[in-house]
Amino acid sequence: MVDLSTLDWLVLAGFFVLLLGVVVMSMRQKEEDTADYFLAGRNASWLVIGASIFASNIGSEHLVGLSGSGAQSGMALAHWELQSWIILLLGWVFVPFYWSSKVYTMPEFLERRYNSSSRTFLSVISLVSYVLTKVAVTVYAGGVAFKTILGIESIWGIDFFWISALGLVIITGIYTVLGGMKAIMWTSVLQTPVLIIGSLVILVVGLDKVGGWSEVERLNAEQMHLIRSASDSEFPWPGIIFGSFIIGFWYWCTDQYIVQRVLSAKGIKEARRGTMFAGYLKLLPVFIFLVPGMIAYALNAKGIITYDSPDQAFPMLVSELLPSGVKGIVIGGLVAALMSSLASLFNSSATLFTIDFYKKFKPESSEKHLLRVGRIATIVIVVLGILWIPVMSLIADVLYEYLQSVQSLIAPGIAAVFLLGLVSTRITPAAGFTGLVSGFVLGMIRLVLLPFRDSLAGTPFEWIVTMNWLYYCMLLFALVVIIMIVTSMFTKAHSRERLSGLTFSTLSNDTFKEVVAGLDKWDYIHTVGILGITALIYMRFW
Repeated sequence: MVDLSTLDWLVLAGFFVLLLGVVVMSMRQKEEDTADYFLAGRNASWLVIGASIFASNIGSEHLVGLSGSGAQSGMALAHWELQSWIILLLGWVFVPFYWSSKVYTMPEFLERRYNSSSRTFLSVISLVSYVLTKVAVTVYAGGVAFKTILGIESIWGIDFFWISALGLVIITGIYTVLGGMKAIMWTSVLQTPVLIIGSLVILVVGLDKVGGWSEVERLNAEQMHLIRSASDSEFPWPGIIFGSFIIGFWYWCTDQYIVQRVLSAKGIKEARRGTMFAGYLKLLPVFIFLVPGMIAYALNAKGIITYDSPDQAFPMLVSELLPSGVKGIVIGGLVAALMSSLASLFNSSATLFTIDFYKKFKPESSEKHLLRVGRIATIVIVVLGILWIPVMSLIADVLYEYLQSVQSLIAPGIAAVFLLGLVSTRITPAAGFTGLVSGFVLGMIRLVLLPFRDSLAGTPFEWIVTMNWLYYCMLLFALVVIIMIVTSMFTKAHSRERLSGLTFSTLSNDTFKEVVAGLDKWDYIHTVGILGITALIYMRFW
């Protein structure tokens, strides 16, 4: 149990006072319509966009789950945290399509590229993914963290896991519902430095306690490499390289949860530079989240700390190592991580349901009515995610591996549909819809069978659950690409005029001019800088 000092409580109180001030400021800027509520009035700067992308991505599942992965498998999952170059793809390649089309959502973009059926089905997939991953994972991580840190088993006979997790869900929901996207964007600017500072403190203190980096390397010697054998049962290098790209492309370049931040930009230039700022920030998680997990493993090997499961690694570091006066900063970071992820999730869920479902079937609805519907939809999504939590342990033992495993089943179909749709005008509306449906169905077949994998031994379905999850991701992507190409051979494509601005070959001259006009030497310098740092990290831990 953590013994919080007066200074710790003052730090936490100061954090919540600042958070409250930001929410009040956002509420005073009253939303006039859905563009204000869902996209912050399309007036966000690069600083706000970059901080919001990072804070939305880095949730309590990173502090808890990524540290747990570091404690169990070392650097294996660092590939997902070295995807700054994919964030650059979002800024350089995809922002011109998304922002110039003035869409609210990614399903809306697919409707323009393919048809309304594709829009509706992508909305379904996105909402399902929020239930299976973002809600369930974030709430679970928050519950584990606070139960471990505070050392409280139950209150009034209720497991403290649920009290702490649901309490933060309610607090976050209140400020998200009241303040909308503006509150989320601006609280991210506050939460990001708190999150980084708290995690850096853990890193420094942990390295001091374990005896320096050389001790971490010695005790994690077998787990220090990013690239592993192709026969590795968990992280074969072909699967890591190509599978992680498929998942990363889906998440960073097509997922509403992230792309909604660049859709809030003042213009293409601000959106692109926001992704560059996020790219720099994204280089941090390996060192401030994953490495502490490796430190926890080393400390456990030395007998300095003990934990029951890898997901308890980071909370145990907070509980056992931090001096009085510092715990408040780190706990504030945990709170910030949970709240920023949940807030982004709440707003994205409301946007998808309201714009892509409700408004489509009831176009006469007033703006105020749509806002109310979005808020109700968010509550339903959160409840479903919480109900899914007990099933998570049946799919993977470690939180972050569960997250990536489920995303590997959702990502391939969506990634293929977006990628082929932007590359070629020959890909037809029927192919786009068929690709989404086939990818989702094939992915969900494995997800449904995974909890029953032991009973499937010796049956024709055994290979589906025993095949390496990254290789299955690659196979799924390849199958969807083939299905789409074959379908396009026998169905009619849209005319080039109908696809104007929606593919690489039909991008308008005005959009191209806006992209070029906003470029200067710093865009190139920062891009090269991010790619260079990423390359150096790969060389160091190859």
